[in-house]
Amino acid sequence: MSTPDAVVRLLQARGCPPHVVEAGLDGLVDLWSEIVGSIEGGYALTLDDYQNDMDLRDLIAAAMDVASPDARAAVTKRLTSADARCLAHTTPTGCLWGDDIAAEEGLDASREWWYYRRPTRPGEALADDLVAWGLA
Repeated sequence: MSTPDAVVRLLQARGCPPHVVEAGLDGLVDLWSEIVGSIEGGYALTLDDYQNDMDLRDLIAAAMDVASPDARAAVTKRLTSADARCLAHTTPTGCLWGDDIAAEEGLDASREWWYYRRPTRPGEALADDLVAWGLA
């Protein structure tokens, strides 16, 4: 009987649905790449949706921290590419979760950069939310 690897244990501990746990780190990176595609095309969803999408990137960072060297190596090129695409289509902003949560969670713009960037081409819903929350 084999035991689950560290990434599986992390995803289970974080309450991820079974299909996400089964997809593992590779599936998370695939999903991140899809999200980046939606950012490149003009992010059409709300700030809540965008925050959730950035939570996925945060989950990937945690998974990379516990993944085996082979698992990390298998996704590094795709993750680096998706991150570069994201950076090219976003601009710096205040923490998407607000200063209070950033301080409470110990978020840092140089480490968790995904929480400190917003799409350069937000759709109407996101643009309105960004203005309402003082992020645009």
